[in-house]
Amino acid sequence: MKTSKIESLDGYKGTILIPVFETNVKSIVPIEFHGLSVYSQVFYGKKDTHYLVEKYDCTHIFIGLGKDIDYKSIKTIFRRIASKQKDSFSLNSALVIPEQFSNEDVEAALSGLVLGTYNLGHFKKKEIHPFLNENFEMQIFSKKDFDEAVSKGIKIANAQLETFNLVDLPSNTVTPKYLADWAIEAGKKFGFSVEVFGREKSAEIGLHSFLAVGQGSEREPQFIIMDYKPEKSKKHIGLVGKGITFDTGGLNIKTAGMVHMKCDMAGGGAVLGAMQLIADLKLPYRVTAIVPACENSVDAKSFLPSDVINSYKGSTIEIIDTDAEGRLILADGLSYLIKNYKPETVIDIATLTGSSVGTFGYECGALFTNDDNLSKKLQQSGDEIGERLWQLPLWDAYKSDIDSEIADVKNYSGKPVAGAISAAKFLEHFTYEHKSWAHLDVAGVAFGDDEFAKTKHATAFGVHLITKFIENL
Repeated sequence: MKTSKIESLDGYKGTILIPVFETNVKSIVPIEFHGLSVYSQVFYGKKDTHYLVEKYDCTHIFIGLGKDIDYKSIKTIFRRIASKQKDSFSLNSALVIPEQFSNEDVEAALSGLVLGTYNLGHFKKKEIHPFLNENFEMQIFSKKDFDEAVSKGIKIANAQLETFNLVDLPSNTVTPKYLADWAIEAGKKFGFSVEVFGREKSAEIGLHSFLAVGQGSEREPQFIIMDYKPEKSKKHIGLVGKGITFDTGGLNIKTAGMVHMKCDMAGGGAVLGAMQLIADLKLPYRVTAIVPACENSVDAKSFLPSDVINSYKGSTIEIIDTDAEGRLILADGLSYLIKNYKPETVIDIATLTGSSVGTFGYECGALFTNDDNLSKKLQQSGDEIGERLWQLPLWDAYKSDIDSEIADVKNYSGKPVAGAISAAKFLEHFTYEHKSWAHLDVAGVAFGDDEFAKTKHATAFGVHLITKFIENL
């Protein structure tokens, strides 16, 4: 989206967006703007409402903000307007910035407007959103200079839109190779290096756990390594994202919900989107990210329950359940990252367990960490933008859940309880006792239902959260 700043609306022709804080349903003082008087009987700024007035060759869209605002609600409000009122926009459109708005409020509003262009109908004929027309320009009417916030909001949304696409496109489009190619192109465009290991190279360096998951698929696994190195970096952050492009469950085949398993790379999608955003914002931190990408398919070559496999770390793993595959590829991703790159802080993100959904529903992600300071910073960053996390324990009392008699560890406890915790304990085994590691289980928040589509779809949870966390360091 192109933007520019304007000093006056005198003689303006086009669409004008006017955000309004809530007054009172019985207010006798009308809302006055641009020669218009809007009385409380028809509109008074109540949250999630809007009012259209055609006058002076302009379409005025009054947008209700409610009494109190926060980042997430502003973003959703403006996304709704852009998505559901797109027929009201002309190539000339202006956004009026209220005096009360902060930089963060402006950032959220612009992000929402850009996200409102998203259409889930990737394989349907569709009309282009007015904002995507090459001649469109959003003009910003404000008494203050919000250029930086406007630009940042657009960059955040662009990265999230990329993750929407990666997660929502079907698995016969978004293959492991597709993710690798996406990373390579993004690296060229935004300025980070990319290295990809296929099956042969992965076997050569010992990524056995990763390869075991993908051995039942005809599509070659891709171990994607991205490295963003600004000239003067303050700190080194490591990221790992689960990149299962489709999960059948393997030979422990899923009996329900398989149609949604194209989303099982949403953690990897979040890491890819975050890498774009981090580089686009030119954050002064080195970030090394790994997305192990493969399919968990059913085939004569698929790994079996009761198999014992090796791992990059050298620990042997007893396979109890082939549907507990995400932790297997993350194990090699974490071990490889920590051993070879030695980042000061490591975060992995994955749609890992139904147990986390059973605990939190669809309201927040599960957070596991051995670093209290890291926990606070991640939760604070999430609260600021509406991507919430809540910490669950990593007590050694749960370590017995991954004990195996035949191997060093097993990949599934076999118990109907504490599944998210035992999965986190499994991952912890492969972190070389790293002092600042966090695991984010986002199974309930990365893909879901909302007002913007009729079916479940991507949320891009984690893209902004990870970036915000790094900004707040």
